[in-house]
Amino acid sequence: MQERPLKKTKEAGLPPGTAVYVGKPCTEPVGITLIRYGPEGVEEKQIQQVQDCFGEREQAGVSWINVDGLHDPGVIEEIGEHYAVHSLIVEDIVNTSHRPKLEDHDSYIFLIVKMLHPDDKGGFFIEHIGIVLGPGFVLSFQERAGDVFEPVRQRIRSGKGRIRKSNSDYLTYALVDAIVDNYFVVLENVEERLEGLGERVVSTSDADVAQSLYEIKRELAGLRRSIWPLREVVAGLQRVDPPLVQETTRIFMQDVYDHTIQVMEILDAFREEAAGLRDTYMTNISNRMNEIMKVLTLIATVFIPLTFLAGIYGMNFESMPELKWSWAYPTLLLIMFATVVGMFLFFRRKKWL
Repeated sequence: MQERPLKKTKEAGLPPGTAVYVGKPCTEPVGITLIRYGPEGVEEKQIQQVQDCFGEREQAGVSWINVDGLHDPGVIEEIGEHYAVHSLIVEDIVNTSHRPKLEDHDSYIFLIVKMLHPDDKGGFFIEHIGIVLGPGFVLSFQERAGDVFEPVRQRIRSGKGRIRKSNSDYLTYALVDAIVDNYFVVLENVEERLEGLGERVVSTSDADVAQSLYEIKRELAGLRRSIWPLREVVAGLQRVDPPLVQETTRIFMQDVYDHTIQVMEILDAFREEAAGLRDTYMTNISNRMNEIMKVLTLIATVFIPLTFLAGIYGMNFESMPELKWSWAYPTLLLIMFATVVGMFLFFRRKKWL
């Protein structure tokens, strides 16, 4: 489920570059994982103290430092200070409401992307991810433990593919590619929900259907806010000059860009389908109301002449000879019955019934 944007009232009045966590409250300790790899091998370990990962920058190979948890800005500031990351970048990292973007600095590149996680109800939740690409290192910052990067870790451990033979720019590509690929998993879940809603819209007009349509429309809008800026982020990575992004990596960046375009096309199609389902639902509601009004109108029409006949003989005038006739009552009932049958046959002939 897409959540509403978080308010930034805690940052009001503070000087620029002040790291203030903007996001869901969290009490879990911040987790730091270090993976250092090269063509010869890989080393992976959990970091207990922030200072333990600082020596990796001077070593050969690529160092990937992943931080799970943004609720402790002090940890982010300490890492950022060691890797010469600007304080404004640190501020953006801990602000989970920030939109995706790319900033190309002299010695590093900073990315903000949104990671999507499917939930058990067929929806999803959005996680804020900050990535810093530098020469020989990649820093990734996540809101919580658990991500879509496990296939990348497995490729590093097994040495399959070119990741262990490439620089840090290829690792950044692999992380962004894993995030974008997971968008398709979320979109598959959305597609299944739309198909289910389509069947319910045709078969029922319950208020629950309207609520489900509203929720999925809001989720699709949240998806678009997360995915649309990602196109510019990936396109910006292709324009970065060497050595931060090598020429050999640009073709892979182009592949990710193509995937983002495909995701946007699917998303736009889903939004049109959701809008169509809503229109169909409103049409069904209107048709059902029309059918109800039609039945009520026919019932009222049938009783109009009956009420007229009953009203005439309910005026109690003394000079009405029919009142003293012994067959007056059954004759009037017969006339009423014939009137109803005649109107029924007339309605059937007009195909109103």
